[in-house]
Amino acid sequence: MAKENLNDLQAFVVVARERSFTKAAAQLGLSRSGLSHAMLALEARLGVRLLTRTTRSVSPTDAGTRLLATIAPHLQEIEAGLGALSAMRDKPAGAVRISAHDHAIVTALWPRLLPLLKEYPDVEIEFSVDYALTDIAAQRFDAGVRIGDRVDKDMVAVRIAPDLRMAVAASPEYLAGKPLPTAPHDLTGHRCVNLRLPTHGGLYVWDFEKDGQSVNVRVQGQTVFNNTFLMLQAALDGMGFAYVPLDLVRPHIAAGKLVPVLEDWWPSFPGYHLYYANRRQLAPALALVINALRYCEPRGNA
Repeated sequence: MAKENLNDLQAFVVVARERSFTKAAAQLGLSRSGLSHAMLALEARLGVRLLTRTTRSVSPTDAGTRLLATIAPHLQEIEAGLGALSAMRDKPAGAVRISAHDHAIVTALWPRLLPLLKEYPDVEIEFSVDYALTDIAAQRFDAGVRIGDRVDKDMVAVRIAPDLRMAVAASPEYLAGKPLPTAPHDLTGHRCVNLRLPTHGGLYVWDFEKDGQSVNVRVQGQTVFNNTFLMLQAALDGMGFAYVPLDLVRPHIAAGKLVPVLEDWWPSFPGYHLYYANRRQLAPALALVINALRYCEPRGNA
């Protein structure tokens, strides 16, 4: 099959998965009109309609769904095989796309991948900030990051960070003249900084735990973000309580810029894990990334 036909099939896979010419064109580095014309040409060549187009969306037909299921795994194998060829070079090379929480990127990924990038100039890493549980196969990522090691059976999870503890704090400016909360539900009487969840668009419910008892609290406030660091900044600017990782607020607490509350209720979660497809042979660049990020529990002093 001609090279351009393989390119058209790869483009079809992206369009069918994204269900959007605009999003697919952005991923592929093509114009929307050019991609649309390529899909029309592919349909004409195959003699069957692959995509149903409306003014607002695009979706695969029955024939398109069948083609997607047939060719997508093989195209992934081809990409993996081509990536593995770089192992024959003197230095590892290749691109690695990672979907992760912003806090995970700043605290767990970037500090350990920056030295790798400097050591291997032919390795490229793309970070995509996302709070959702990303389907890395569908979105064409090489790896993703989530809290805990529960992943699909065709995925591998590797711990890359210690357990994560959350904290609740507000600025002295906000707390001036207000009673401190003594139980999680007291937060409903305060202004809080909310997090918008990407999957269903709802607000994150704050989790608390003490002596085996779990409590969930829905809070209210004037500000809603989808970024951990902006939530922290809002708390520093006096907009109320923020529920963010302890490692972010600890220096501000030490400096007197934030006041911690409900410390005995702060929950801990399993640390960040990198997850990726379970394949017999990993692309060399991805293998380097995994080894650089792998977390080892610190040993106690003898």
